[in-house]
Amino acid sequence: MASNSLSAYPDQAETLPRIQRIGPADLWEALGRGFGDFWATPTHLVFLGLIYPIVGLVLARLVVGYDVLPLLFPLVGGFALIGPVAALGIYELSRRRELGLEAGWQHAFGVFRSPSLGGIVAAGCLMLALFALWLDAAQWLYAANFGPFPPDSIGSFVDELLTTAPGWALIVEGNLVGFLFAVLAMVLSVVSFPMLLDRPVGAMTAIVTSVRAVAANPLTMALWGLIVAGALVLGALPFFVGLAIVVPVLGHATWHLYRKLVED
Repeated sequence: MASNSLSAYPDQAETLPRIQRIGPADLWEALGRGFGDFWATPTHLVFLGLIYPIVGLVLARLVVGYDVLPLLFPLVGGFALIGPVAALGIYELSRRRELGLEAGWQHAFGVFRSPSLGGIVAAGCLMLALFALWLDAAQWLYAANFGPFPPDSIGSFVDELLTTAPGWALIVEGNLVGFLFAVLAMVLSVVSFPMLLDRPVGAMTAIVTSVRAVAANPLTMALWGLIVAGALVLGALPFFVGLAIVVPVLGHATWHLYRKLVED
């Protein structure tokens, strides 16, 4: 269970909340509560409605040209960067259930009545900018290894990716850079978005609190990052359909993780 309160930046104790130390057992408990929230308020149909138009647009673009093909994996992988923004409504449902309030999917729009809406918008813009930087980095890595021209076909791209030295280099470099972006995104967002929904604070206060929470629990939060990454990969395998369950469950669990990390 969460224990041992930490107080970083003592000169800012009045504005920055205290951080709790947590362990792996707290992660499993948060996941269990997250699944309980999802079971009580299933939102998979809503997420299917969001996921499949995006997938359809990408596939339609592939039909008319392959210039977007090198960015297909970065687009899917980059979902982790903007996932906290997409999960705001999920956090709201968990918050309402925790307070004993009615929590239907329509209540997810309560996010727009948050007293910290300006901070939410600012933090959301930061995550979108990070996502754009990731796509730029992915495009640059492709051009550095294969040149500026798009692949001729899906088959030729896969063949070059798996059987040539530039392809292997792109896999290694892309995963390394993607990992760094994912770590940065988790550090900045794992606490900040739930906190902005929960308290009347600014974006900077929420982000600093998120950084402090990760710094106070590096191994536990690293394990959380692996859990999230593994769940997203498994959810994406059956043509993304699993994400309609994985994303809401992770969103609900993140709310409960926030409640464990940040003292009231």
